[in-house]
Amino acid sequence: MASNTKEIAVDMTPIFVIYKDGTINRFRPSENAPLCDDPQAPVQSKDVVIQPETGVSVRLYLPKLTTPQQKIPLVIYIHGGAFCIGSARSPTFHNFISALVEKANFIAVSVDYRLAPENPLSTTYEDSWAAFQWVLSHVNGKGPESWLNEHADFGKVFIGGESAGANIANDVAVRAGVSDLDLKVKISGLYLVHPYFGVENDTLYKVLCPTNTGGCFEDPRVNPLLDPRLKSMACEKVLFLVAEKDFLKEGTMNYYEGLKKSEWNGEVEIMETNGEGHCFHFFNPTSEEAVALMDKLVDFLRQH
Repeated sequence: MASNTKEIAVDMTPIFVIYKDGTINRFRPSENAPLCDDPQAPVQSKDVVIQPETGVSVRLYLPKLTTPQQKIPLVIYIHGGAFCIGSARSPTFHNFISALVEKANFIAVSVDYRLAPENPLSTTYEDSWAAFQWVLSHVNGKGPESWLNEHADFGKVFIGGESAGANIANDVAVRAGVSDLDLKVKISGLYLVHPYFGVENDTLYKVLCPTNTGGCFEDPRVNPLLDPRLKSMACEKVLFLVAEKDFLKEGTMNYYEGLKKSEWNGEVEIMETNGEGHCFHFFNPTSEEAVALMDKLVDFLRQH
């Protein structure tokens, strides 16, 4: 009797398996946090498709306003997940950015980029860049989204994320510095929570970028110190949030130290959480350490 078992080409359990016939089996089901359309709620949220041809969308968050004409700062958020897990709709990321919006009193745009390995790794960067451009289309108040037209203060724009999302956010800031966008907006600050800037013998990177034989540290997207555009990075300040036991800490510290010594002339600051690992704040968001991380991020957004 013939076997129905498909032959495995790449085994990245517990994330995914790629079979030799090209099909992919994901082990984590997608989850969707509910939206809120109650104008009396602390935070409203809605999903907006920004590229009908690709299906790329964003999830928007608006805090309760004191006046109908109130203008408030804007943060663009790019979720983590090793480039291949999660979405803007995932409860973990939804709950985090909702809390941030309520505490900081910001509008937030959470990018729902297409995931690898179904899509090339470059797609995660291109989708996030497209979302950034879409946000900027509202600077003159004539964009397609009323919340951004009516309430976004484009004099105060921030961008950031955690893990792979922080890496992508960094790339957007670098790219914005040399872009030919008609609408020039200075990014007030970039925040990087437990970012991914390479790790030795990164198996997942090798799977997602099989033609890059030099490894992740030879990729300017992962190791931006190699990118000649870094000196023009379009932000004034960068906040690094690191964790003592994070397996990605070494790469983060290398970039932190390198950025301080680079030709980029912005300001850099860092906060380390002792005794914690990668993205610990998602697993116990009410812990003292997670609250301190959130408070630091809120202070960064409010003070700059």
